[in-house]
Amino acid sequence: MSSTPRPLVAGNWKMNGLSASISEIETIAQHYDAGLRAKVELAICPPATLLSRAAPIVAGAEIRLGGQDCHAKANGAHTGDISAEMLADAGAAYVIVGHSERRCDHGESDALVRAKAEAGLRAGLAPIVCVGETRAERDAGRASEIVERQLDGSLPQDVAPERLVVAYEPVWAIGTGLTPTLQDVAQMHAAIRARLVTLFGAGAGATRILYGGSVKPANAGELLRIANVDGALIGGASLTAKDFLAIAEIYR
Repeated sequence: MSSTPRPLVAGNWKMNGLSASISEIETIAQHYDAGLRAKVELAICPPATLLSRAAPIVAGAEIRLGGQDCHAKANGAHTGDISAEMLADAGAAYVIVGHSERRCDHGESDALVRAKAEAGLRAGLAPIVCVGETRAERDAGRASEIVERQLDGSLPQDVAPERLVVAYEPVWAIGTGLTPTLQDVAQMHAAIRARLVTLFGAGAGATRILYGGSVKPANAGELLRIANVDGALIGGASLTAKDFLAIAEIYR
């Protein structure tokens, strides 16, 4: 495993979770003991409707909460949007920006992703900036080129590297049950680390690089032990306390 700062395992609930789902967060909090806390940081990114209800539950367990997206502006006439300041006010410490489902479904550009990441920093949140290639881009041999371009365009400048998290998520592996080979993941994470050094200098080792894309208990052990993999951004497996905790336990 990486020698960079404490690994981060973050759960992205996406558009899932109602009031009854709070019980899963309660279970995670109950089992996140001091021994596990010393090894790995946990974050849960539920729908915004559950943030304020989850905040008092996770506070004592030192689990962080995150939003799944934010608007670039702090307030204004933007019906249906949520600002980074609102997320922070509800108890969030992180915000996911640039997830492939936002880039693909909503046409978000690198410039917009950067503006959202800057908004998160403005509000005191740590942005989890997502990057990743499609199957066609990988088959064309352009995976590294695409990811490096996204990093250049999506990451804020003049920021302490430890305030940023990068999540590599091969678009074709999200929710499909498919995963790249361990060699593919290792190569991409090494390329991301090298690009971060170019952008931020020697301090780039403080930026955690998460792997996302069909991470589950069955494959987490191998994935999380790859060099430059500093944790995971988990989708479906984060919806149940049992699976989410099983992935975190890899670090114990």
